[in-house]
Amino acid sequence: MGQLTSVLFIVVMFAFLYFFMIRPQRKQQQQHQQMLSKIKRGDKVATIGRLHGVVDEVNEADKTVTLDCDGIFLVFDLSAIAKIAPNEADIAATAAPKADAEVATSAESHIDSAASNVDSAATSADSAADDSEAK
Repeated sequence: MGQLTSVLFIVVMFAFLYFFMIRPQRKQQQQHQQMLSKIKRGDKVATIGRLHGVVDEVNEADKTVTLDCDGIFLVFDLSAIAKIAPNEADIAATAAPKADAEVATSAESHIDSAASNVDSAATSADSAADDSEAK
């Protein structure tokens, strides 16, 4: 019985390590590889050493990237790229649908409030007409 609990404890420990350490790390590596596959000339990037620059050239054969850092060209391994800064065009493209949705929502609320004002005005006019008929 003691050996069974020891083996079970070890199995539970390995399962814990897998689901809380190994699996998330693999997912993160996969996301990083996808990000690196999308890198192109003109992208603003930051390296793992926090050096910021603009991609000048990507060499897929050697797996290197040349960065333009204020006129100084530096060559790094692709794996040294920590993140790609979003372009202004990408930000504008994602912000435009949100802005359009906000305008549409705002317009709908104005239409609803105008309709309720018309309804209340009509009700007031009907009650005023009923009062004048009663006199």
